[in-house]
Formats: sequence, C-alpha cells, structure tokens
Amino acid sequence: MPDATTAIETLVTLRLTVNNHPGVMSHICGLFARRAYNLEGILVTPINGGSTCSVWLMVNEDSRMDQVIQQVRKLHDVLDVRVEETGKNVFERLNACLEPSFATPR
Repeated sequence: MPDATTAIETLVTLRLTVNNHPGVMSHICGLFARRAYNLEGILVTPINGGSTCSVWLMVNEDSRMDQVIQQVRKLHDVLDVRVEETGKNVFERLNACLEPSFATPR
C-alpha cells in the first residue's frame, strides 16, 4: 500500500441514475463499505418526477475503481453509471453555498 503522504489522490465523480425507493442508498453504500472504498461526498437529487434519482459519489480514483464500477452496475436498482472527472465541481458549488451556514462562531 502506498504511503499516504506521497500518494497523489485524484477525485472523480461517479454519477449514477437509480430507482428511487427505500434501501437503494443502503445497497450502494454497503457495496463501497464491503470493498473498503471511501466515499468522499454524496449528493442525491430526484429526477423524472421522483421515480428515479441522480446520485453523485465523489471518490478517490485508484486501481480498484474499475472493479467497484462494475459491481455498482450489477446492483438491481442502478440504471446507469458514468464517470465524470469534472463532476467534483458539483460538490465544490454545493460547498460554496453551504459554507457560510456551517461556519462556527468564534
């Protein structure tokens, strides 16, 4: 395993389209947890009148990512998976909007 101080991490975003019902996020997060693959960020928004959702997962790109993507695609409720290298902008914009409201008073 590479030394954490020398490893350069590249964040990418997986954009999933999933069926919207209870338990879907549990299945997705469980898959990542079983493979010890950390999720750096999660954003979920309903689409198509709420019958499906877009799920953005910010992850570190490493040698295991292709295998994880293949496993995510096999989940019953996952309809589509895309890798977006510029998708982390979604998280940067969200953080910029939320940052002032989460600032701790001094």
